[in-house]
Amino acid sequence: MVAVGTAASFVEAQYQPLTPSKPSEGYEELRERFQAEGYLYFPRVLDSSIVQPVLEDMLSVLSPHIHWSSAAASPVLAGDPFFESDPLWDRLYPKVQALESLHRIFHCCEVRRLMDLVAGPDVFVYPMKMARIAAPRKLGFETPPHQDAFSHHAGPTMAGIWIALHDADEAMGRLTILPGSHMHGVRPVFEAQGVGGVQCEIHPEETLWHVSNVTAGDVIIFHSQTVHRAQANVDKHRVRLSVDSRFCDYGAPVFSTNLEPHHAWRIPELDWDYVYRDWKTQDLRHYWLDYPGLF
Repeated sequence: MVAVGTAASFVEAQYQPLTPSKPSEGYEELRERFQAEGYLYFPRVLDSSIVQPVLEDMLSVLSPHIHWSSAAASPVLAGDPFFESDPLWDRLYPKVQALESLHRIFHCCEVRRLMDLVAGPDVFVYPMKMARIAAPRKLGFETPPHQDAFSHHAGPTMAGIWIALHDADEAMGRLTILPGSHMHGVRPVFEAQGVGGVQCEIHPEETLWHVSNVTAGDVIIFHSQTVHRAQANVDKHRVRLSVDSRFCDYGAPVFSTNLEPHHAWRIPELDWDYVYRDWKTQDLRHYWLDYPGLF
């Protein structure tokens, strides 16, 4: 049930940097941090050889609307800004979803090794992979505070994994975490403008958020009940591109809506046949069909 409410004000919000972690730290220490704060942040943990192909492939299908600027060291927008579900976005996004590199990055050993730190050695990566295109000058349409436990119909062992494809600073909008918010269960939601269309309840005392500038190869893993949001991209030209997915310990319940390509529910031509049409390999096609925890 989605109620009608008023979006939270962040005028009084306070911010401090994300708590950094290293894969080399002890498993128990990382698990304790994840349970205490609801996330793990791994700066520069992925080599450019892993993230650069995804960035280049995304830019190739987003051209000429978005292209790389060496001067800005960032993707930049050419023309008017567009928002997720705008007509231009709907034309471009199936091409992004069809990129084999977008899906494959979440199955590479370096990324799965990070998932193991949270979910254990037997990880199930959700079929749905997301690409984020945060255009500038589109204020008010950024992702509002929410919990993946609601939007993905997920249990407490599911987690999200977000990967920075390039450097991004405050002006470009950043993934922002409400530390410890996973301890209060799944919250009521109400309608809100922005990606997803809903916002979860924020308690009056929850004013301290964690956020940092990111660099290419940074990874953030967050609990399914951790409240997170995107800041607005207030830059004039630069675009923030990132990718994310969800995962859980093998056998945990996975709701059926997570088995389709992202936005397949509203873009008619976007199905797995479309996604797979130009793939060069077979191993990741329909890999979830025998998963035992579907409902």
